[in-house]
Amino acid sequence: MSKKIIVMTIERTKLETVIRIPTSMMTSMEVQDLLDYLFFREITVKSKATQKDVNRLAKSVKKGWWDANKDRLFPNLIPSTINS
Repeated sequence: MSKKIIVMTIERTKLETVIRIPTSMMTSMEVQDLLDYLFFREITVKSKATQKDVNRLAKSVKKGWWDANKDRLFPNLIPSTINS
């Protein structure tokens, strides 16, 4: 009995790269994860942000999220006991 080999193919042209992945090789979720990663690379490849900039932004976003959601998540806590 012979085993069927599953092959991913990659074609490059002057304008694009085409990747063909057999449906048996990746789940829909894995394909979406790959697409999300490629989209992330596309939008960040020319970024001039430093790691310090990224850390500052992440801290700001987390604080903003916490400020917006702490009352919803912990409605019964006394406000002075929650660190902002």
